[in-house]
Amino acid sequence: MSSIRVWQGDITRLAVDAIVNAANTSLLGGGGVDGAIHRAAGAELLAHCRLLGGCRTGEAKITPAFRLPARYIIHTAGPVWRGGEHGEAELLAACYRNSLALAEQHSLQSIAFPAISCGIYRFPHELAARIAISELRRAQAADGSLRELILVPFGEDMARLYQRLLAEA
Repeated sequence: MSSIRVWQGDITRLAVDAIVNAANTSLLGGGGVDGAIHRAAGAELLAHCRLLGGCRTGEAKITPAFRLPARYIIHTAGPVWRGGEHGEAELLAACYRNSLALAEQHSLQSIAFPAISCGIYRFPHELAARIAISELRRAQAADGSLRELILVPFGEDMARLYQRLLAEA
């Protein structure tokens, strides 16, 4: 059975099997977590991503991590919050499910997730955190290769929110 934990900080510094990139649909870099991952991984990541043909919202694609301490990067395009009436919650859940499925397909044991869609995509933090934890708990209950599931918020407020929700039954 896998464990779920919170680690506040810079996701690009984690030596895990895979870090998840809260990417845009082009996969060609951007701001926030996406930009930080592209800068830390180096130009090879951008060159590799150019070959992938983008990524639709809710889907996930995997690449080598190049200059990062992680082995792989799983890129997922989170939804932009448009009021909640456009399937945003379902799309965000799909980001987690599809990323976890890719990790299982590659027999990975550890994966770290940023707070997908919680930056410039304006997803309400509490709803996003509940979705993330629900999907990670579903993976935790499965009998797969994953042993360590890490939520990696950059900010203290999101870290406290994750910890509070994980403490709930």
